[in-house]
Order: sequence, then C-alpha cells, then structure tokens
Amino acid sequence: MCDVLVATPRVTKNGDMIFAKNSDRDPNEAQVVEYVPPMKHEDNMVKLTYVEFPQVERTYGIIISRPWWIWGAEMGVNEHSLAIGNTAVFTNQKKEEKGILGMDMIRLALERCRDAKDALNFIVELIEKYGQGGSGSHEHRFLYHNSFIIADPRESYVLETAGKHWVSKKIDKFYTISNALTIEDEWDLASDSVERMSKKSSFSFSREFSDSFYTYFAHGRERRRYTYEALARREGEIDLEYIMQILRSHNSGSYDPLHGSMKDVCMHYGGVTRPSQTASSQISLLNRDANFFTAESNPCLAIFKPFFFDKPYSVSQGATDKYDDKIWWWRTELFHRVFVMNYGKYIGEYIKDRDEVQARVLNMDDTKAAFDAEEELIKRWMRRIEKKAGWRYRRIWKKVNIRANILLG
Repeated sequence: MCDVLVATPRVTKNGDMIFAKNSDRDPNEAQVVEYVPPMKHEDNMVKLTYVEFPQVERTYGIIISRPWWIWGAEMGVNEHSLAIGNTAVFTNQKKEEKGILGMDMIRLALERCRDAKDALNFIVELIEKYGQGGSGSHEHRFLYHNSFIIADPRESYVLETAGKHWVSKKIDKFYTISNALTIEDEWDLASDSVERMSKKSSFSFSREFSDSFYTYFAHGRERRRYTYEALARREGEIDLEYIMQILRSHNSGSYDPLHGSMKDVCMHYGGVTRPSQTASSQISLLNRDANFFTAESNPCLAIFKPFFFDKPYSVSQGATDKYDDKIWWWRTELFHRVFVMNYGKYIGEYIKDRDEVQARVLNMDDTKAAFDAEEELIKRWMRRIEKKAGWRYRRIWKKVNIRANILLG
C-alpha cells in the first residue's frame, strides 16, 4: 500500500511545491535508490519489467526509488524537477497478467518529460494505447490499476485510472492519494469512455469503478482521509518538517508496530492482516531542487537524506530479497526488525536522537556524509537495545525472517 502527497506554493510556508510518498511493499522487498544519468540511446527498444517498449534517442537524468527486481520506480524526480509517484487502486475492471506496470510508466515519464503537463499527457497516452498490467509483487500475484500524482515546480496533477478509463485534474492547493479512487465528478480531463458514461445522472468515477471489497480491506480511504486532513489543518504553514511528520505518523497515539493497522501512514509489517510495510520514502521541494530519500523502511525510524543531481549517489544497488550486510537497505532493515521487538520501550528516547541527527542532515550538502551520520545513530542504538523477542514478534516475523536468511528471536 502507498500514500502520495503534494502541497502547492499556495499553501506551503515558504512557497514550495512539496511532493512526498511512502512506498509500501512486501517486507523483504528491498528498495534501491539510484541516479540514472542522462543518456543517448542507440537501441530501438528498452526492456521494462515485463515487456519491451520503444526507446527514444535521449533520456533525462533521474533519481528513483525502485523495488530491487523492477525496471521502473515507485517514485522519483528528474533533472528538470519533475516528480511522480503512484498508488495501487483496486477497480472492477479487468487486470492484465502482462503489460506495463504503473511503476514502469513513472520511470518512462521521468526519463522523457520535462514538466507535469507533459508527463500527464504521456502517461495518459500509455494507458490508452498500451493499457497497464503485470504483477506488482515479486512474492505473489498482485494485479491492480494505478493512481498518480505528477508535480513540477509550477503545477501538479492527479491522474486516476481503471483499466483504460481515466480522469485527471489540476491540483489547486493540496492533494493526497492512497489505495482508493478519490475523484467523483469534478475532473478537468477524462477519457472518451468516461465522458460518455458521465452523461448519465449522478455519475461518479470512484463509485463506478471501485472494487469495494479490496478497497475496504486496504484501508486506503482512511489513510487518505488522514493525510488530506493533516494538510488541511496546516494550510499556509506546511513545510518539509511537517511533511516528514505526516510520513512518520501512525494511526494511534501510543503506538506498537506489533499491534499496528493498515490505517497507518508509516506502515509496519503485521502478518496476514497487514502484509505490507513502508519500504522507502521521498520528499522533494521541487522549486529548490531539494530531494530527500530514506532509502530504507519505516520512516519513523529513518533519516531523510539529501540526494543531488550535481553530486550523484546511488545506494543498495545489487540488493535482492535476501539479507546482505553489504547492502544499506538490509543493514537498516536488520536494525528496524530488532528495534520493533521492544519498540514502545525505546521509541521516545530514540525519536530525540533521530530528530537531532535529522536536523544536522538537512543542512548537509554531501549524501555520503548523511548516510554516515545515520549509520552512527544505528550502531549506537544497536549496542543499546534489548534483542529479545516476545511471542507476538516471533509469530508475526519468524517466517519472513527465515525467507530473508535473518536469524532473530
């Protein structure tokens, strides 16, 4: 499950266009944050996750966060400060077993488009001409359609789809999406099919195309309500630190990951009823070319580190779904899985340390130095925290840890 937010200069404290996303994935699905430079291509085709697609002569430089096995991206930004993120949405339309993933559409658009309007038109063309399809999970069959938030320093759009049906609208102040369709009858643009359907009275895109069963159990509507109301409460005062606070938030005040909920924005794995966890997060201040990624799971425990186009940095390349202490994502994941054994005991003091490191990192102009600062934080706390798991932790995490070759509990 995922959550994407955008706040336009009309409502932010410093006139920023702020884009943000929590990417939720299967718990052993490591995510790579990498810089892909501008390129000139000679090949006629490019291999996406499942299918080949016509290549272009030149592509833009991008910074993306992607599941280790996928060509595309959960989220990212390009050298022109265009940012895109998607969420899975559950519709009553046919899902194709093979095709272009929404994540592949994100990378294609980032590589080929200069601004949000261009990217919107490009993704719409992909949906109408090629459709969308393929499983979005490495471990199991997971078919869905997509919603997108597309933003550049000047404007932003929401695009929602159901098969080849789609609607979009320009975002005036702020918007958030989770794992549920949100647009009723207030779109700016729509597919011809939707325009025809809308001629009947009381037409709603969300109501017409939502799969109520999966949408309900994903709790996307509750998470979307939470993020939307959080932005509404701070209209005119929204800044980077507040967006971090939202991405790190949980549904209950006194939080324990072992008793968490699919309603949590910062999602922790919880077994059958909570099969996903936040695997990586991004916040971009697009008008400043300021881009921050956690490059790890659970933003409540993570530091948002700066990434720069003029000083490229990539992390966790070569990751798989097996633990590897040479891979950043897995080193931090081991710490997170130890920490949640006794989360309630330590989180209050840990947040004080986390926030002190975060404040220093936000002023750094060296990505490696930011990672080093967090690594020191992790080492300090790994020496401190108790590494004893209770029965509930063992019940939830045992099989997942075994699959990843992690011996805990």
